[in-house]
Amino acid sequence: MKIKKIVSKLLKPLKNHIFHAPQSTIISKYLSSLKKSDIWGLLVLTCTFLLMIDAVYLGFVLKEDYIQFNIERMSSTLGFSFMIASISFLVFKGSFFIYNLYHYFKYKHIASVSNDELPTCTVIVPAYNEGKQVWDTLMSLINSDYPKEKLQLLAIDDGSVDDTWEWMLDAKKQLGDRLEIYQQPKNKGKRHALYRGFNQGNGDIFVTVDSDSIVKSDTLRNLVSPFVTNKKCGAVAGNIRVLNKETSLLPKMLDVSFVLSFEFVRSAESNLNSVLCTPGALAAYRSEAVFACLPEWINQTFMGQLSDIGEDRAMTNMILKQGYSVLFQRNAYAYTNVPEKYSGLYKMFIRWGRSNVRENIEMSKYVFKNFRKGPKTAPRLLFLSQSLKIIMAYPFLLFMLFFVTTHPILFLSSTFLSILILSTFSVIFYANRYKTKESFWAYTYSILYTFGLFWITPYAIVTANKRGWLTRSLPEKK
Repeated sequence: MKIKKIVSKLLKPLKNHIFHAPQSTIISKYLSSLKKSDIWGLLVLTCTFLLMIDAVYLGFVLKEDYIQFNIERMSSTLGFSFMIASISFLVFKGSFFIYNLYHYFKYKHIASVSNDELPTCTVIVPAYNEGKQVWDTLMSLINSDYPKEKLQLLAIDDGSVDDTWEWMLDAKKQLGDRLEIYQQPKNKGKRHALYRGFNQGNGDIFVTVDSDSIVKSDTLRNLVSPFVTNKKCGAVAGNIRVLNKETSLLPKMLDVSFVLSFEFVRSAESNLNSVLCTPGALAAYRSEAVFACLPEWINQTFMGQLSDIGEDRAMTNMILKQGYSVLFQRNAYAYTNVPEKYSGLYKMFIRWGRSNVRENIEMSKYVFKNFRKGPKTAPRLLFLSQSLKIIMAYPFLLFMLFFVTTHPILFLSSTFLSILILSTFSVIFYANRYKTKESFWAYTYSILYTFGLFWITPYAIVTANKRGWLTRSLPEKK
């Protein structure tokens, strides 16, 4: 029935003119009513589905060739060893998926507590070259349904070279004492801007919000409520959606990816009290937990150099290490801007990849110790899952290159068929939570990641010691 409604909605513009215009003009009028981005998106999705159909067809036609390829691979010691490792990896990931699925269904977000129960809260907004966007962020926060007397709002300009400070001044002029603004003497990085905010804040709970994000009116109270109901809670991750998904195709794809990453993965992790990363776009921390690790966090190094990336994952890691639970609130939404071009996308992923390598090394130092009371199997399994992805990055890259050069058609058909099978879960999940017609971007995103971003993890591993935010530049004029 849902598909029928979507088809009916898409065809509605045609129905209005079907009996009043020659058939030759119907399609042209309909296409002229669409935006160029809509037409481009329709074309890309059409090509995606054609590739999926071809994959199914080729998979059927070439099944004997694929069987023969596997037999040949098993005939050598190296090939047999790799196949055993691959099967073991797939069995683990498959079992881990079922494990996550079980905990996803058990997950329930925590309902908002009353105004009297809400703790004092300091919201910190670090900004660098955000222009008017920081003003929009601050206005969305000040309109939160949170007791005014319990809310402290701090905005910190990290040495911007555009008009970010002017927009902060304008927000201060409108909001008066409800907003405090600070300006770093020079650009020192997001971690230092947050550090200043932590030291200036006086709330029982710290909330960090990226300056390119917009929150819903009930976001803050929903995000903070778990600290009241669970005294062992040290941090809470918010639910991140894409703000600029109507501007180009990449944000549409990333929105589907974010929904799976947050509403499925973090829901399962939350049920295990072990969310591994609280996102910079929206996260909350118990002040005692922050101050307990703040000196270590601001002075964190990797291979002899001060860390200037991955501040959110590092803070989460240090709070987990203290024995606290880290949770996820599905009902605490923030909408954030994401890259619209490939160059911005791969730079963002490289930064995330390097942070992931660093923090997995740090997590390995405590996760198998008695770091908290109660069961510790869950965080250990989560750690192993992330570590295996890193460990297997190079073997799979080498196998892919070998497969491409020796059996290119088999590689393409099996890869597209795998994308179709594995991404269907993302499609179903997103369609169930939001809009069916937008869920199909999961297939396109998987194709993009497989063929255009496969090199990210191997590259991040060998360059994990490199510093730099990579995407901190002036926003493009629109």
